[in-house]
Amino acid sequence: MQQRHHSSLDPMSPPSANNMEEEKKADEVATTTATTELLPSSPAKVLANFVAPYGPNVHVSKHPVLSHKLSILRSSSTSPSSFRQALREITFHLGYEATSTLSTKEIPITVPGTSHMDHIDATGSKLSDKVALIPILRSGLGMVDPMLELVGNATVHHIGMYRSKQCDGTLMPVQYYNRLPKTCDVDVAYVMDPLIATSATIISVVSILKRWGVPEIHVVSVIASKVGLSELLKYHPDVKVTIGTVDETLSEDGNLVPGLGDAGDRLFGTNEEDEEHLVHPSKRKRTMSMASEIES
Repeated sequence: MQQRHHSSLDPMSPPSANNMEEEKKADEVATTTATTELLPSSPAKVLANFVAPYGPNVHVSKHPVLSHKLSILRSSSTSPSSFRQALREITFHLGYEATSTLSTKEIPITVPGTSHMDHIDATGSKLSDKVALIPILRSGLGMVDPMLELVGNATVHHIGMYRSKQCDGTLMPVQYYNRLPKTCDVDVAYVMDPLIATSATIISVVSILKRWGVPEIHVVSVIASKVGLSELLKYHPDVKVTIGTVDETLSEDGNLVPGLGDAGDRLFGTNEEDEEHLVHPSKRKRTMSMASEIES
């Protein structure tokens, strides 16, 4: 009886191990090619990409959890305590992204072994930049604690500003408090204010810090107006900015729309009139004069 010889070309013959391996590789190549065509390749390193047209120094967070927290912060039904908590959580997230460019240096450390008696020599990292936190009073105070959780060795220097309405209707930033030391020994300063509306306040504070001698300034804010952000970059293009979102509209009186209301009032459960009486020098003098008349 004549034996039938199996050929690799014979469809009735069982595939050999080599043929099976070749077919498997071909399928893998085809699958990889199809996937590459459908999906963009993953970056080798996740970078804080900027959002056009503001430039490489501006980072607008696109994190879905932050977007969720922003809605809580904006809502009229959010109580002052919930507002403080939401601002704290948002600041921690933004601060984590803003501090990604800080420099570190290597330090020797020891790591406990599995026996709890042995210790392993290793190399760790330590922040090498001297950091200062600059909260703008008063709403910036709500952003200090979460930033200190990230950068515990940072110094905190307060700058108080209020907006004075001029005869032509413009809002002029006025400094009423400044606790900067005479000598600047800071490498990076993080300016914190929940809102950037017209940006006149932020522009003034950045100018103050530059005169003080800070080499690098980073603004951290929750919401910025499109106009205000552009103005800030026009006067200080070298400043880095990390924000949660950008509101397109700015009202005629210089407020963000939709914004979140007055951040200071919502943070501390006060109203704008009370703050103006405490801050504005002319109103403070009138209040003292009225008190003297009552006493007499």
